[in-house]
Amino acid sequence: MLKKLLSAHIEAFEKHYDYDMAYAHRMLSASRGAFLRFALFSRTAQVREQVPAAPWFAARIAATLFEDCGPCTQLVVRMAEEAGVDSATVRAIVAGDAAALDDETLLGVRFARAVLTRGVDCAALHDEALRRWGERGVVCLALIIANTRVYPTLKRALGYAHACSRVEIGGQAVAPALFTTRA
Repeated sequence: MLKKLLSAHIEAFEKHYDYDMAYAHRMLSASRGAFLRFALFSRTAQVREQVPAAPWFAARIAATLFEDCGPCTQLVVRMAEEAGVDSATVRAIVAGDAAALDDETLLGVRFARAVLTRGVDCAALHDEALRRWGERGVVCLALIIANTRVYPTLKRALGYAHACSRVEIGGQAVAPALFTTRA
């Protein structure tokens, strides 16, 4: 009964976001306990206190692009659009157009990149995020960066990795680009 309910939840997510969750079905089939623990972890992707949607999704998209520029990026783009982040902003994040981003959104991208690359500017960007969004905001950014990294890794380990692809944003196809920071 529980397995059927969980499977229906996965299917609803797939339908809502037009996203293949074959890896989640496989996890549920192999071990309900492992799937339930993973589902609890997945809830950390919903913590967005103190940080406005655009910079929070900027960090999430940047982290996703760092790990995987395929279906996971498309999923996060859909979520950003659903949360009301302007399509032009999402396009700029994905395309690596730093000049098109406001300072707050650019901070989200730069902070995520610095964390993931162990960048020399990580401490300064942490301090800037702390100044703007407080302790809660930094915790939320840390959670989304770490959380985002798990999915592509898990999918690769389970044999569900996909090659890089164009991402559709506001009806336009955008090729993901490496992000360059503003001078």
